[in-house]
Amino acid sequence: MSAPGARAADAADAADVKGVAETADAAGPAPPPGPLLLGVRHHGPGSARAVLAALEAHGPAVLLVEGPPEADAVVELAAHEEMRPPVALLAHVADDPGRAAFWPLAGFSPEWVAVRWALARGVPVRFFDLPASHTLAMRDDDGGGAGGEEAREAGELRLDPLRVLAETAGHDDPERWWEDVVEHRGGHRDPYAPFAALAEAMTALRETHGGAPGGTGGTGDRRDALREAHMRLRLREARREFGDDRVAVVCGAWHVPALAAKAAVAADRQLLKGLPRARTEITWVPWTNERLARRSGYGAGITSPGWYGHLFAAPDRPVERWMTEVARLLRAEDHAVSSAHVIEAVRLADTLAALRGRPLPGLGETVDAVRAVMCEGSDLPLALVHERLVVGDALGEVPRDAPAVPLQRDLTRLQRSLRLKPEAREREIDLDLREENAAARSRLLHRLRLLGVDWGEPVRGRTGSTGTFRETWRLCWRPELSVRIAEAGVWGTTVAAAATARAEALARDAGSLAEAAELAERCLPAGLGDALPAVMRALADRAALDADVGHLAQALPALVRSVRYGDVRGTDAAALREVAEGLAERVCVGLPPACAGLGPDGAAEMHGHVDAAHRAVVLLEREGLLTRWRSVLRALAGRDRVPGLVRGRCARLLLDDGQLPGDEAARLMGLALSPGAAPPDAAAWIEGFLAGGGMLLVHDERLLALVDDWLAGIPGEAFTDVLPLLRRTFAAYEPGVRRTIGELVRRGTPGRGGPPAEWETAPGFGEGLDPERAGAVLPTLRLLLGERTTDTGGPAGTARGTVTA
Repeated sequence: MSAPGARAADAADAADVKGVAETADAAGPAPPPGPLLLGVRHHGPGSARAVLAALEAHGPAVLLVEGPPEADAVVELAAHEEMRPPVALLAHVADDPGRAAFWPLAGFSPEWVAVRWALARGVPVRFFDLPASHTLAMRDDDGGGAGGEEAREAGELRLDPLRVLAETAGHDDPERWWEDVVEHRGGHRDPYAPFAALAEAMTALRETHGGAPGGTGGTGDRRDALREAHMRLRLREARREFGDDRVAVVCGAWHVPALAAKAAVAADRQLLKGLPRARTEITWVPWTNERLARRSGYGAGITSPGWYGHLFAAPDRPVERWMTEVARLLRAEDHAVSSAHVIEAVRLADTLAALRGRPLPGLGETVDAVRAVMCEGSDLPLALVHERLVVGDALGEVPRDAPAVPLQRDLTRLQRSLRLKPEAREREIDLDLREENAAARSRLLHRLRLLGVDWGEPVRGRTGSTGTFRETWRLCWRPELSVRIAEAGVWGTTVAAAATARAEALARDAGSLAEAAELAERCLPAGLGDALPAVMRALADRAALDADVGHLAQALPALVRSVRYGDVRGTDAAALREVAEGLAERVCVGLPPACAGLGPDGAAEMHGHVDAAHRAVVLLEREGLLTRWRSVLRALAGRDRVPGLVRGRCARLLLDDGQLPGDEAARLMGLALSPGAAPPDAAAWIEGFLAGGGMLLVHDERLLALVDDWLAGIPGEAFTDVLPLLRRTFAAYEPGVRRTIGELVRRGTPGRGGPPAEWETAPGFGEGLDPERAGAVLPTLRLLLGERTTDTGGPAGTARGTVTA
């Protein structure tokens, strides 16, 4: 092994707390000379406890903390009674809020614990990392730039120091190694010894893998060098002001060797000279445990923030208390968990720790014990434990007077007044828009979506209701929404004003009629009446310039839905109705020529437009327009130049509306399926007529006979061409419908004349009513609907009772 490698191995061994305790017994708790450099693991509860012990023993006059210096202006809020971690410092460019960075802090983060300790004792707190004004202004190729938590996590080192130390010490799991040597051991007589051991380990790592103290190469990239140069300058200022022995520093352990090394002031200043700068703003925002977890992609370095929070907060017997929390959670979800389960799970966790040579049960042992004892080997309830407890669903809170953009303040006010509290856990709410509070909630959520703040997502209700007076929303607050709110602040100081301005801007930029119609549909449920004039102008302009019937038909459904939403919400949608009816009139005029001479692809697209336009016209409920539309459908159903798919669809729409007699429908089908019709065109007609409605063939003998005769008469060479169309049509039917049609065809298709088939004379079949068989269902029907019946006086042996509910 090389000399640096041997030093790394020795340092890893020295980081074991047993060795540290022995050293402490001999040396005593004498503080190290110079500033107190407390290298920590971000979000490590063991580091947090050690930091508290060291600060209590040292009593510094000033505390320097890794973080942007701009946070000095808001650090006092950390001691506010309304502040509840997890929270984060959010810095963003003033005129471009999308360029932002977070510095998250949990209740067990060493930095948070140190800041709270200092504020409680009147000790000044200063953040001494590279300013956010530089970090957010630097481009990626300059070694910086924004992007989530990168500015917080020591530059997102390519090297994982904990993994290297764990592997050097002979462990393959860095999390387990850290738990064994730090989290599960304590009570050091020398509060400074753990930091000295960790600093020695980091020094060896930097020498072995590059990034030597004060250097700029290897793992420590240029941004690390810039950050550490700035840290050294701020540290020198504090030492001159308060004295060498009166300064305490809390930072990532990786940076400790660079801060302890001797470096020329001129070299550090030269390195920082000429850095780009941007005007920034900073504040506190709520954070979540999920975003602290590594699995969420933010690289915070911990996979189990809920577990670590428990380790830090538990005054004693952490395993017993943890198992009690697990039992409480499972009981709330209707799992049978008794006190005996808790006792046995604790015993099993202790036994597993002893077998694995661990000082205390860790997360792995507790999870295994919970799975075996409380979950009976099932991973389903264990997933709930992982989500709610191991990771946790905590959402932090910040004081009301924390700096915020006006839009954020207005949103907070609305959340309180509407009793719509942000939560990190995903949940669904049902809103009855006939209630004032529910309607106001709906408007707020729709306005936020228009602003790009997707706090809520509309979903189909559990009851399957399609009424316009009910909505279901899925809510989940994510920390990055704070950035979206800051970005949306350029549109206005209140949610209503910002959404209105945003809608007007979208109307001006709408590139098509469909976009303008969709915008109108979004404005009405958001209650943005002030934006409607601009949206209506955009609609009118684009409708006047767009002569494509397909575009008009595509925009029509959104406008009609907007009219309906306007009616239920009490919004004046008269202007929208006028535009929608005008579009419908233009569709009626332009549809017949647009349908002539279409190919298969064009016919399929026009089929969708006809369906959409039909639903829209019916919903408009204007009699004259509906009559004109049905006349257009009749004309299209009888034109030979119109593709069979469109003709068949028009005939079916008329039949479903009761506007096409059965004899006329049979005549049109007979013409479409006549021997003179090309088989592909006839198959397309069948697809348009029967799509989504197989029960029609079950109940109409004539239509089934026509289809059966046509299929039987297709020449063999043409059958292969039409088979894909037929399969596509009949595959859309439910299995029961397909089975019934097959049975009818197998028994013999009725309606062809001649003597009745054998099956038509069987009991229960045929044209007449069988009173005896029909009466057999009456007892069950009475049981379902009630016992009250009315005797109709029918003859004996017939169904005499008329059931009344």
